[in-house]
Amino acid sequence: MRYKIMIALVWTGVLCSCSKYLDVVPDNVPTIDNAFTLRSSAEKYLFTCFSYMPRNGHFNDNVAFNGADEVWYDDPIRDVDPTNFNIARGLQSMTSPLANYWSGTARGTSLFTGIRDCNTFLANIGKVRELRPYERERWTAEVKFLKAYYHFFLLRCYGPIPLIKENLPVSAGSEEVQVYRQPIDTCINYIVQLLDEAAGNEFLPAKLEGTENTELGRITKCIALALKAKVLVTAASPFFNGNPDYSRMVDNRGVQLFPASYSAEKWARAAQACKEAIELCHANGYTLYHFPGNFGYKINDTLQTQLDIRAAMTDKQNNTEVIWPNTNSTAGDIQRWSMPLIANGASTSGPKGIIAPTLKMIEMFYSKNGVPITEDRTWDYSKRYTLRTAAAADKYYIRTGEQTVELHYDREPRFYADVAFDRAVWFGNWILNYNKDSALYFVKARATEIASRRGISNYSVTGYWVKKTVNIESSAATDGNITSGLVAYPWPEMRLADLYLLYSEALNEVNGPGAATTQWINLVRARAGLRSIEESWTNFSKNPVKYTTKEGLREIIQQERGIELCFEGQRFWDLRRWKTAHVALNNPIKGWDITQNAAPSYYKEVLLFNQRFGMRDYLWPIENGEMIINKNLVQNPGW
Repeated sequence: MRYKIMIALVWTGVLCSCSKYLDVVPDNVPTIDNAFTLRSSAEKYLFTCFSYMPRNGHFNDNVAFNGADEVWYDDPIRDVDPTNFNIARGLQSMTSPLANYWSGTARGTSLFTGIRDCNTFLANIGKVRELRPYERERWTAEVKFLKAYYHFFLLRCYGPIPLIKENLPVSAGSEEVQVYRQPIDTCINYIVQLLDEAAGNEFLPAKLEGTENTELGRITKCIALALKAKVLVTAASPFFNGNPDYSRMVDNRGVQLFPASYSAEKWARAAQACKEAIELCHANGYTLYHFPGNFGYKINDTLQTQLDIRAAMTDKQNNTEVIWPNTNSTAGDIQRWSMPLIANGASTSGPKGIIAPTLKMIEMFYSKNGVPITEDRTWDYSKRYTLRTAAAADKYYIRTGEQTVELHYDREPRFYADVAFDRAVWFGNWILNYNKDSALYFVKARATEIASRRGISNYSVTGYWVKKTVNIESSAATDGNITSGLVAYPWPEMRLADLYLLYSEALNEVNGPGAATTQWINLVRARAGLRSIEESWTNFSKNPVKYTTKEGLREIIQQERGIELCFEGQRFWDLRRWKTAHVALNNPIKGWDITQNAAPSYYKEVLLFNQRFGMRDYLWPIENGEMIINKNLVQNPGW
């Protein structure tokens, strides 16, 4: 049976009134014909289809950035909307769901509405007479991609969803709008079908060449195949592949919505999709990014590696790694919220510094030897909170002569590139003429110091800050004003490093450990200044054979993804698809005692929150109002 869906899934929001059943007539029905008369108006409708992309570059709108355990804020949260952060605090509800992409909320539109507009576009684009055939084909492919992405985003949130293959006619009766959620595998296959149709369109460019300034963010074959790889890896992962906790979820037809049994073939399909995506990306010049060393910076090997890591996410000029830059959501103001106050200044447009990495994330990064700090034979984990004075050899990481804890010494380059801490060096264009060793700025975060809590807001609650999201060229004036010096960049929805790690993960599940599996993760590690998995574990781990088993290598790959993709909104989804969120997100959130001035008292663990995550939290609840309106919907387990 072919399912047709309503023109709009905008519910009344009134649970107990006798208001209309649902709004099946879009506001722009009288203007649809006009919208597809001229090329210019059709192009505007195309960009309307793009406009539903989640605003991931705006950190307070990015549910995956705030909803896990990577960053934390004061309680009650100040200066930003707490909606998505409240998911991390376990405050999701059925009556007024947080991050409600199903029905839409004050902070965002229903993605079903976005899919409706995509369907309207696809049904009418053939009417535009002045549109050249190759443009029509290209635009059609792009909108099919967007339709696939919006379905996928909803699937990750809610699990089984209705498939909106076409809009219902205005004359549709009440029975037709009583839609069903479709089984996971049916949803995945439809999403992949749309992506295959988009990628298979000969007029969709493989990569944007020479038009980055005007078309950056438009869809390409490389983007379509990369997303297909992620979709299929998600489908093969434990939560969606033979999950016994959801295997009894059926609708009122008796249709089982989650697959009852595990399928190894899904991993083989995912591995093939990763392989095809990587091959196409390589053929079109995508590589792991390296900072070119321009702008007059004084570069040595230590700083070069740090800049390679930071620029892979934030450099917008000729970035060879970001496959899908989302120009609908540029990362601008997130930089202010990430940066601590370092230089004196009274500007209200200066750094906010409230995005605070948690202590558990700090411990996730490897030692300098490329293994977990709990496994490194040369790194004493039991003494990680002991104070140590920085020597001259530490000057590119920690201010020489200053004290901080052992936890901040002898760590991998990504640690120093991605986060800052009390007494940490912040290499960047903080003050416009900053490029000398003697001018290395550092964070002073103890009580009464410049980066400390000195009011009711604008401070890090954990004593850590995010470097990774700050473009190296973002500059501060002497009064602290950074607004005019921010170098915004498109939010990286997907990088080549992400694709490499997905491929290693899929290969491990299909073939187990071996050089063919680890070569992709080793490429990512090499760019991060680390030895291969084989060399690092053999020479430095207390468990030197860990990488030789499928289970051990799986754990390594998962930690590698947590490190390489930290603060990019990937961990949130990874923990869910791996079905490990109920373990990882049931641990205390901790930071330092930021109220103290002396190092011995400052560096004491402080409990900020006891995080709780139950089995029901893997999926969003469908709003109660939706369930009342549509009797054919079944609620997610536990809600």
